Amino acid sequence: MAANFIDYVKIYCRSGKGGAGCMHLHRAKYLPKGGPDGGDGGKGGSIILEGNRNLWTLLHLKYQKHIMATDGGKGGQSRSFGKDGEDKIIEVPCGTVVYDGVTGEFICEVKEHKERVVLLKGGRGGLGNWHFRTATNQAPRYAQPGEPAQERTVIMQLKVLADVGLVGFPNAGKSTLLSVVSAAKPEIADYPFTTLTPQLGIVSYRDGRSFCMADIPGIIEGASEGKGLGLRFLRHIERNAVLLFMVPATSPDIEAEYNILLRELEQYNPELLTKARILAVTKTDLPRVDDEGKQLPAVNYAKLSKKLGIEVLPISSVAGEGIEALKDALWTELNKEQNQVIEISHAPIDVTVVEPSEVSLQDSEEEEGTIYLNEVEEEWDLDKYKGIGWDNG
Repeated sequence: MAANFIDYVKIYCRSGKGGAGCMHLHRAKYLPKGGPDGGDGGKGGSIILEGNRNLWTLLHLKYQKHIMATDGGKGGQSRSFGKDGEDKIIEVPCGTVVYDGVTGEFICEVKEHKERVVLLKGGRGGLGNWHFRTATNQAPRYAQPGEPAQERTVIMQLKVLADVGLVGFPNAGKSTLLSVVSAAKPEIADYPFTTLTPQLGIVSYRDGRSFCMADIPGIIEGASEGKGLGLRFLRHIERNAVLLFMVPATSPDIEAEYNILLRELEQYNPELLTKARILAVTKTDLPRVDDEGKQLPAVNYAKLSKKLGIEVLPISSVAGEGIEALKDALWTELNKEQNQVIEISHAPIDVTVVEPSEVSLQDSEEEEGTIYLNEVEEEWDLDKYKGIGWDNG
């Protein structure tokens, strides 16, 4: 599943060009001066994006590097119109954002199911010479050419749609929390590592209500500059209504870790700081000791909450402590009016950064010690291999 999650693709798109108008003068046995009757050219096909809630990844576009619509047909005699080009509809998951592949500028986004956005418009067909007849020019011998096709390289990024986004360093307990409050099954281990792909889970609440929670790959200091997984995870928290920061209780300085996380978000997109935030201090079932085994002072959660200006909740996903209180706090924030509409302005991206999904399998290093027949300079003595079964028949 992790290998199939593709949230970045770069493709070349081209719409269809319009068909040329026809230049034709009608001739018949009993109508020697029939006049112009050239028909119009057909419209070129457009490149259209359509949201599909049943898709959760851009995997189906990973190996489709060129997407082109068909051209419009040429006009004909007797005012026959050319055939319109066929539109090319690209289905994308809801939450897909499109950028220019050369400049990195934001183009459009698709957020709703069945929502359609015209990415590249097909060229209009040219007018036939029938349109240019006048009293003084009764036999025009010219027609319009069709409009040229539009083409551009685009970058598509998937930014997952979730109500709550988990933000924290690797091994902060994000995946464990998601596995406890939902049916999601992210990878969990007792050693430091980070989730490589976003995991979504539906959290059940009281009276049959629920909300969506996203486990985002862990942050490291300097992630906004591309370190670690870098920008690959930061894009996924732009659409979250509430950000749940998670810092383990075993950390010697909870406030410092929180400020590092906050700073990375600000450097990536300052608008993220306008979102509602809650700090969950995880792993409260473990003793607060430093690397040398010395006891650390107990955390005053009320004082920490007042100092940071946000709600601070102690939880233990393993022991199940504070989980219900955390759900209540998240549900309260999600239902506040200011958190209902999630509108963000997408900053331009750096097109020089190579995403892991762009790296071809051919770029991987070949296994050492492998010998290929065409790489061996000396002649092979095939006689010594006869009689062992491979040369029969």
